[in-house]
This record gives sequence, structure tokens and C-alpha cells, in this order.
Amino acid sequence: MKSGLGRGLNALLDATTQQDENQASETSNQNSGILLVDIRKIEPNKGQPRQFFEETSLEELAESMKEYGVIQPLLVTKNGDTYTIIAGERRYRAARLARLTELPVIIKDYSEGDILQVALIENIQRQDLTPIEEALCYKRLMDDFFFSTEDIATKVGKNKHAVISALHLLELDPRAQALAGEGKLTASHAKILLSIEDGDLQAACADTIVEEGLSVRGAEALVAAAIKEASRPEPGDKETEQLLSEEVLIAYKRAEDDLQNLLGSKVSIRHGKKKGRIEIEYYSPDELDRLLLLLGKIK
Repeated sequence: MKSGLGRGLNALLDATTQQDENQASETSNQNSGILLVDIRKIEPNKGQPRQFFEETSLEELAESMKEYGVIQPLLVTKNGDTYTIIAGERRYRAARLARLTELPVIIKDYSEGDILQVALIENIQRQDLTPIEEALCYKRLMDDFFFSTEDIATKVGKNKHAVISALHLLELDPRAQALAGEGKLTASHAKILLSIEDGDLQAACADTIVEEGLSVRGAEALVAAAIKEASRPEPGDKETEQLLSEEVLIAYKRAEDDLQNLLGSKVSIRHGKKKGRIEIEYYSPDELDRLLLLLGKIK
């Protein structure tokens, strides 16, 4: 875990002040700043980055809560008579399973953008988000709050190229995205699938990876074989057969990987008999400026 994540969360926590704790219907510990709130007054955050909660894990946490209680308070913001969860929805769900009537909370007054940032950082710290959930949260920060990839990287304590790489996962076929969104495909598996352009083929490979429990290396072999089979020329086309031989396909894939590592963006090489083209993707004007500057330096 990167230490930058902790610093990012602390900075957001320290940047706001705690609201008045003297609530007639709640008990409070004035020394700790923690309130004990009726669970019926707590509601999930509709913008919560995390959408998938594994049932078995929730049930185990609920059993622990029955015996030891809720050790870590939820972070919430107050809306009238109710409290919206900023961080701690998994604990909230488990507490409901355990039939607890009250939960410890810490109240913070955050803007909508701050709420999303804190929820994102808290989930990343705990490694709770699936690859797609993380990518969708990055996209929302960019679309709704005009963050650049560099802004996001600074907030979550990650390398900017890691953020860009995560965003590329949103290019997956919806069926493959669904599997990654449920945590059945890792980020590494999902990135391998991006090299398949045909949606049906990509989804079929994703299903095979999940059903057979393939490793990353196994997924690479499966995808390479699928691309080779899909690119197989008509019988008798000797020139194309030679062009699409296994050695050539491997060479093109290696060239794509080398360019992606160099540029920090997705690169696709389209090869043909007489000519080809290189496609480089970007997500924002800042990202385009970065690529142009980098390509200028290469030149």
C-alpha cells in the first residue's frame, strides 16, 4: 500500500471541521468526537464507488460485529435528520445483517466532490474496489469535477500511468466489464482482453478465463490463440498466411506493448499487406498535450 493514500485521506479529513455533536437523540463521547447513531437514520451514499459486496464476507463481518461490536466508526455527513455514509458502507451493511440498532459515526461536512474523493481513497486503501469500480470513479472525477489524470493520481497516491491504464478498462465489451465489475476478472486479466477488438470474441475469452480460472499467463496464451484464429486467412492466400504467421503476430504484440510502456497510453498497431497504422488513445486535452510533448522529444 502506498503511503500517499494515507496522506491524501488525512488531508481531506483535516481540511474540514466537525459539526455540532450536541444532538438530543444521540449519545456522544466528547473526547473522541464519535457519535452513537440510530442505524435507521443512516443511509448509503448513492455515489458510492463500490457497487459489489461479497455476501460471504459480509456475513463473516456481521458475526464478528455480534461478538465484538463495530470497532471502527463510519464517516458520515449530516443531511437534516439523517446521515449519509462517506466511508464505511460495508460496515453498515454488515451491521444490518447483525441486527445492530446503533452505529458509531464521525460527522464531517464535505462537498460532493470531497465525498467522492474520500470514498474512493478509503476503498482503494482497503483494496475493496474492483478494477471497473475504480475506473468508473476516476471517470466521474474527470467528467463531473474536471480532474485531470494527474490530479487523480495525486489524490489517490498512484502513478498517472496507472490511472490511465485503469480508464482503458472502460473500453471493454460490456459483458467482460460485468465480470471485472464483479471481481471475477483482475485488472491484469482485463488489460489482456483489451487486445481483442471483436466484442463477441472478447466476451467469450472473458468467460473462459473465469470458468477455467486461468492465470494471467494462461489468459495471455488464450487471447493470443483467439486472435490468431480470428485472423486466419482464407485457404490459398499464401501472402497473407505469411504475413499473419505466429511469429509476426507476436512481434506486433510486442511492439504494441513496448509503445504502451513508452507512452503510458493504449496503443494499437493495425497491420495489412501493403500498409499499416498506429493508433494512440488519450482521455483529455492534458493527456493529448503530454503525448505530443513526448512524441516531440522522441522525434
